[in-house]
Amino acid sequence: MTSSKNSPTSLVKKALIYLAVALILIATLTPLVWMVATSIKPEPDILVTPPRFLFTPTLDHYWFALAAPEAPLVRGLYNSLIISLATIALVVPISALAAYGFARYNLGGGHLQFYILTVKMFPPIAAIIPFFVIFQNLNLLDNVIALIILNTLFNLPFAIWLLYGFFKEIPADLEESAMIEGSTRFEVFREIVLPLVAPGLAVTAIFSILFTWNEFLFAFILTRSQAVTLTVAVSGFWTHRGILWGPLSAAATVCVIPMFIFALIIQRYIVRGLTFGAIK
Repeated sequence: MTSSKNSPTSLVKKALIYLAVALILIATLTPLVWMVATSIKPEPDILVTPPRFLFTPTLDHYWFALAAPEAPLVRGLYNSLIISLATIALVVPISALAAYGFARYNLGGGHLQFYILTVKMFPPIAAIIPFFVIFQNLNLLDNVIALIILNTLFNLPFAIWLLYGFFKEIPADLEESAMIEGSTRFEVFREIVLPLVAPGLAVTAIFSILFTWNEFLFAFILTRSQAVTLTVAVSGFWTHRGILWGPLSAAATVCVIPMFIFALIIQRYIVRGLTFGAIK
């Protein structure tokens, strides 16, 4: 008898699944591979038609990108790291406390939580002028503090919504038992609840750093030279001489590599955290 796993229908389904996965991988990886290849191509080989796939690699574009005065790549990398780490340090504890309050005390009857989430839906471009005026009056233009505040503000709603699902998964009876034994509410939160939702905290930190690292609008409008981020520095290779494709690709590669390495390191936390924290 022919096994159902080896039936023609099953083999066709597997073949279609593998084909779909292969097409998705090609569509996803081709731009990245093309970007990296362009960053190491000699200048005459970049815009030729048809494309030249065999060439002698060079690092000249990377040296040019790192030294170009119109695109301070090193300063942008430093500022992006500072802003991303500071944003995480603010978003994770604040969102954890807020989400725990919503999960255990139903603050606002569910309406307040929805209003907070709508901030994430709010288009940042609509608020950029008021923010510009506010930070100008506070003398915070071209200052990383302004970007830390804005990234924290726009990351908090999503972080609260995400952690809310994790806290709802923790049985309230567990906390009540600990309080009967003499623990305070804060001790229960710190010693019991937080360790249980550690995957959720990791996922929240991951999404916050990704959103902050890739943010462009606020950094472009509110910075000039001292507080430029990596995304703004990459855009600096669109000059009056035209687009410098080689240095631009090199700068974009430098921008992608840190987050790519970061994602590889913590990918198991993403899967575990999103599975654990699914909202029912």
